[in-house]
Amino acid sequence: MTSYNAPFEIHVHGQVLLRPDVDFAQLQDALKPMWKYAGARSLSDGAASTYEEEPGIKFDADDHLLQMCWTVPGDEDFRQTLDEVCMNLNEIASAGAAIEVTFYDADFDEEDGPAGGQSRDDFVMLFVGPNPAAIMQVQRDLLVQDVINMMERHFDGAELGGVVAEIDKLFTSRFDELVSSLEIGKPPRGPGGGHGGGHGGGRKPRHLH
Repeated sequence: MTSYNAPFEIHVHGQVLLRPDVDFAQLQDALKPMWKYAGARSLSDGAASTYEEEPGIKFDADDHLLQMCWTVPGDEDFRQTLDEVCMNLNEIASAGAAIEVTFYDADFDEEDGPAGGQSRDDFVMLFVGPNPAAIMQVQRDLLVQDVINMMERHFDGAELGGVVAEIDKLFTSRFDELVSSLEIGKPPRGPGGGHGGGHGGGRKPRHLH
């Protein structure tokens, strides 16, 4: 539970597409570490942000969408809460998604603070998804977007196909290594042998051509 003297204001921002069968009760259970951290007794009670102008935590049942624009006072221990929430969201997400988390130093005052003082602000990008391929796809898409945005200051977008292709190669290699690591330890196939259940299956991230 947080206190009024918490050293950070922590802002969580992102959208997660959920499986069609996920209902409010399942989402409430998945997000329990967050609303309990805020000192609430339920998701409905804890969905409101510290700031009234922020929508907080919203569940769009028609579009099966979780939307978060939510701020809570807290400390570094909120990172453990995020780990738990991400693991829970992996179980109910239908597609990969990125979640942005910003830790704002509540004690830092740029105008009245000591000269040369340093803020403890921090930014974390987290990824969730139903399988490794979905998570890597989001990571790949964000990286391509960042690289293209940076390089278009100097080159025409049509010239950057080779750069995107190299990024795709890196992610394909990483995915292949992950699949290989999951294959290790599986029971042998054939008579008397089982078929290992590969979480995340052999679906590779899409490529942009």
